[in-house]
Amino acid sequence: MAIRPLGDRVLLKVLDAQEKSRGGIYLPDTAQEKPQQAKVIEAGEGKLLDDGKRQKPLIKKGDVVLFGKYSGTEVTDSAGETYLIAKEEDILAVITK
Repeated sequence: MAIRPLGDRVLLKVLDAQEKSRGGIYLPDTAQEKPQQAKVIEAGEGKLLDDGKRQKPLIKKGDVVLFGKYSGTEVTDSAGETYLIAKEEDILAVITK
């Protein structure tokens, strides 16, 4: 089953939480914060404006982004992979290297 986001929504693959602190201490699962970084797997066709035109998404497939802590909806595909579907406006920033 393929998941294709509609409108201004994006399909994200959440990146794993860090298992080690900056000081080198390993963190147990209960102490790890919910990760807020994800890789964009697919983006919808864009937001529908009042005049009927579409505004292209500002992000693209392959971008690594930061998103709001409680944003989006978790979905699981037929292969058991878990993704997050969120609105483009829930994305706070694109991480550049």
